[in-house]
Amino acid sequence: MISTILIISGALWAIYYLIGLYNETYWKKRGVKFYMKHKVFGPMGEFLTSKRALFEIFDDIYKMYPKEPAVGVGSMLTPALYVKDPLNVQHVLSLDFNSFNHRGFETNEGDQLGDNVLFMNGNRWKIMRQNMTPLFTATKLKSMYYILDRSATDFVNYLNQKPELLKKDIFHTLTTFCNAAIGAAVFGVGNESIFESPFLAMALDSMKPSTIRNIQFAIASLNDRLFKLSGIKIFKKHEEFFISAIKQVIRKREAENVKKHDFADLCVGLINKGTLKDHDTGLELLPTDEILAAQAFFFFLAGSEPSASAIFVTLVELGMNPEPLRRVHEEIDNAFEKYNDTMTYDTVNEMEYLDMVYNEALRMYPPIGFLTRQCVKDTVLPNGNIRVSKGTKIFTPIFEVHHDSTLFSDPEVFNPDRFSRENRHKLPNNMYMPFGEGKRLCIGVRYATLQVKAGLVHLLRNFTVKTHVGKGGIKYSKQNMQVRPDNVNIELIPRSLKN
Repeated sequence: MISTILIISGALWAIYYLIGLYNETYWKKRGVKFYMKHKVFGPMGEFLTSKRALFEIFDDIYKMYPKEPAVGVGSMLTPALYVKDPLNVQHVLSLDFNSFNHRGFETNEGDQLGDNVLFMNGNRWKIMRQNMTPLFTATKLKSMYYILDRSATDFVNYLNQKPELLKKDIFHTLTTFCNAAIGAAVFGVGNESIFESPFLAMALDSMKPSTIRNIQFAIASLNDRLFKLSGIKIFKKHEEFFISAIKQVIRKREAENVKKHDFADLCVGLINKGTLKDHDTGLELLPTDEILAAQAFFFFLAGSEPSASAIFVTLVELGMNPEPLRRVHEEIDNAFEKYNDTMTYDTVNEMEYLDMVYNEALRMYPPIGFLTRQCVKDTVLPNGNIRVSKGTKIFTPIFEVHHDSTLFSDPEVFNPDRFSRENRHKLPNNMYMPFGEGKRLCIGVRYATLQVKAGLVHLLRNFTVKTHVGKGGIKYSKQNMQVRPDNVNIELIPRSLKN
């Protein structure tokens, strides 16, 4: 028995050693430095066995190899490359899109809610993206703004009625606002109270980190075949509730025959249109209730947690920087006075300093820390003349770039003025990318920005903010993609406004 265990252990160790040696040799032959820590599982292995966010591990690699245009990392037997150089990053995300248009992740067949524009690839993604984009035009957003404004006003009233919420778990409270706002503005879902949305628990649960979720993410990232064989359906538990709910929204809108210029209208239009076609390839996609529900699922998740994070980190920095806080208060107060306490889409977009504050907060704390892609055809990265073969997993930095002193001066200093009209030309070209870059830029970025600003305008009109940071400075929670300050909370303090 003991000898059998020893033989099996020895065989497993030998396999582990050989896989690590293969990964190291693979990149050395291509003239690429290899990250020697966790040669088999790479950053993902380090993530699973530590308490750190995955982006923090990539940040270590970024700093460890300051002169390298890219670094090979372990990913079992799948070649994986961490691309660092700005030109190479742009090559992956934008310039050579035909070689890197794959998101680097695919949900398994039958994971119905995962069949959305975020995880779709190839021409199916192209068709869906083209048909979802009209939901977020300037005209549509302008027509939605009054709903966002009302949600933000209701949110302030809610906080005034429940003052105990002003000092505890502000992030969760902000998530309830964002969930209600996107439910009302994009889906036409209303409730007597904006904080009793039936979708809130689902959104929170879907984004909540857990050991099981991290393992599922790791398997998907490390080995496509193993993920397929596992049959993991990441969003299965929410299918029955969410697909049924969206079907009801669509059927109700069909029966009402009223245009509200929201997602439900778009769904009805696509259903009436019939089969969606890619004219370049002839690929066809039927807009079933299930596929449309999957797109709704993505929009709900993207409009809830990441938007709440954007509001939260903006308030975090304002609560530690009195002068920017004073300036943004002044701009907001002046706007309300100028327009007789009425806030509109155009008014929000006029607020230059608010925009500067928002952009700087997202530079310091982008919603996600890095991007993933997968090479779909053999190509070469220009800086370093690095050969990249089909099937290679690609990681590109966001947080690391935003905090690189060679790209952004004094990157750890909150300085909204770096985004002023006078200074924008000094920013590195295409290296500010809190919502991604290239053709796979977040489809809802304009909506998310508007929703966040609506929330900030009404919160800062009525409250000032004080930030409380734990010992040792800001730390981050263990997240596979997100950038989430963990030991920080905000205190909202009612303002005494002059009448």
